[in-house]
Amino acid sequence: MQVPPAISFEDVSKTYGEGRAVNQVSMIVPQGEFLAIIGPSGSGKTTLLRFINRLTEPTSGTVRVDGQDVRAVDAIALRRRIGYVFQGIGLFPHMTVGENIAITPKLIGTNRLQISTRVNELLGLVRLEPAKYLNRFPHELSGGERQRVGVARAIAANPQIVLMDEPFGALDPLTRDRLGQDYRALHDEFHLTTVMITHDTLEAVLLADRIAVVRDGRVIDQGTPRALMGGNRTDYVGELMQTPRRQAERLNKLIGRGTLP
Repeated sequence: MQVPPAISFEDVSKTYGEGRAVNQVSMIVPQGEFLAIIGPSGSGKTTLLRFINRLTEPTSGTVRVDGQDVRAVDAIALRRRIGYVFQGIGLFPHMTVGENIAITPKLIGTNRLQISTRVNELLGLVRLEPAKYLNRFPHELSGGERQRVGVARAIAANPQIVLMDEPFGALDPLTRDRLGQDYRALHDEFHLTTVMITHDTLEAVLLADRIAVVRDGRVIDQGTPRALMGGNRTDYVGELMQTPRRQAERLNKLIGRGTLP
């Protein structure tokens, strides 16, 4: 029996007044893939992401999760089985780290002992020592620590799909790089399907299995990082995907001249 894609978009559009935020997009995300969606601000990236867990409803077309039309699924039940990480983090300020991570497992009826075990396990996985962080409140954490808690909370109920909307954009470069690598390792370990929105082409190249380029509400190109960085692409996609290569070339020149240590 053929396994359905984790996510599929079938001719989906979203209209606001006279304009279209998303314009007849069709695309599949296979089980276990890490897909990065890149493109300029206002191109429809986040709208596509929000279709998946019904935070936004398309004007036309169909979105399926595991082969099932999301409109046939209770929206709350759907969201509880999909992890969601976004730039604003969204931790509840009046709850401890442990309580924040435990929210979804509690809502789906996981027993207290299992929740406690799971919370401690997840804190270890995101490199936060349970004894040190479990009872802290969000305001006592750095931005990188809060985002790590956000990742732990997103995967606390063992989702198979995780959605990420500019998850590392507000972090300093070192923290961003480490957390991106750590999340990719979690993606592989738990066989997740991840869809990540990012403005950072280099981040997409380094983390994703496949990249979809969105512009003016359409997916104008898609492929592996290697495929998109080579071959004949449109001027826009070619310029976008050459950015990491140019950065690497400039860095190599600086190293070659001895400008950098």
